[in-house]
Amino acid sequence: MSRRGALLVAAGRATRMGFDKLWVELRGRPVVAYGLELLARCQLDALVLVVAEPRLDQARALLAELGLRGRVCVGGERRRDSVARGLACLEACDWVVVHDAARPLAAPDLVLRGLEAARATGAAVPGVPIADTVKRVQGGRVVETLRREELWRIQTPQVFRRDLLARALAESDDDVGDEATLIERLGGEVRVFAGAEDNLKLTTPDDLRLAAALLDARGAMSQLRVGIGYDVHPFGEGRPLVLGGVALDYPQGLAGHSDGDALCHAIIDALLGAAAAGDIGGWFPSSEERYRGASSLELLARVRAALAERGWRVGNVDATVIAEQPRLAPGVPEMRQHLARALDVEVECVSVKATTTDRLGALGRGEGLAAQAVALLMKSSAASPQ
Repeated sequence: MSRRGALLVAAGRATRMGFDKLWVELRGRPVVAYGLELLARCQLDALVLVVAEPRLDQARALLAELGLRGRVCVGGERRRDSVARGLACLEACDWVVVHDAARPLAAPDLVLRGLEAARATGAAVPGVPIADTVKRVQGGRVVETLRREELWRIQTPQVFRRDLLARALAESDDDVGDEATLIERLGGEVRVFAGAEDNLKLTTPDDLRLAAALLDARGAMSQLRVGIGYDVHPFGEGRPLVLGGVALDYPQGLAGHSDGDALCHAIIDALLGAAAAGDIGGWFPSSEERYRGASSLELLARVRAALAERGWRVGNVDATVIAEQPRLAPGVPEMRQHLARALDVEVECVSVKATTTDRLGALGRGEGLAAQAVALLMKSSAASPQ
């Protein structure tokens, strides 16, 4: 099996930034930490962090703090020198991922897609097509308008077959913007795969502010989870029809181990699905006698409390009951109130609707009733939606 290693290049001087951008804090962590964690998530076989000599001890301490295994080596005066030194320090690998630590927002899929794209030619780079018109300017005067259809902005992580990269570095001493340029000069073919618009390179202080905003946006999205639930029960004799904790005036109830409240069951599964916490059958199995005839509304409240202990609170629930009979509209306001109390939310956060199948199928023949629900969970520390 091919071994895959990575070089995280963090030895630059950041002359355009005016300070060492790779070690400045970005949302509480040094910029270089993001690149290390990216490469660690890709389950590569070896990792080398290339830094300026004054950062050696700090780099080793950061690896230990993050719980990562890897080597640290001193970079050179130029980027290609740093890559060459890192490559010499890298354990035996067939493929090498080279990533610029100044791109802290790169995602693991870029590494994985790069490894796949490089298989054909031994070299692959991520790129984004240029959308703006590009002109070559000299002395404030336009001398040429370039065909933007042929122009791409190239990013990292870039992926190379190790022997090809080593040869390119050995045969040229030129200072280049990226190692792919050296491969090109050898006559090698470099494949381009789709990069990412948010794979930002930190060059100016404004870039740091933009990166912080993008990280905040990602964090906000990670605070939200959506789940879907569905439940169906046949009608049965000898028990009341209970939906959303409300006993309805109907000659038949819903068969089931508990009280058969399909509406509550669908909401429970939606909540558990959003939290990736299993399903209602796993939490309240029908094989356990203690749940026989249990109030599904109480089970819903127990699930809500258990998820709260895991740091989740309910944002809102939207549920639909599917049945030909009975007419549910008169009971919906009370259902919403019961459900809101069990979920510890305002009534306005709970929607209950009813529909039919226009007499199609088992539900249309009145043999039973179904419910489906969508639930939004939010991390307890997240701000309430406006």
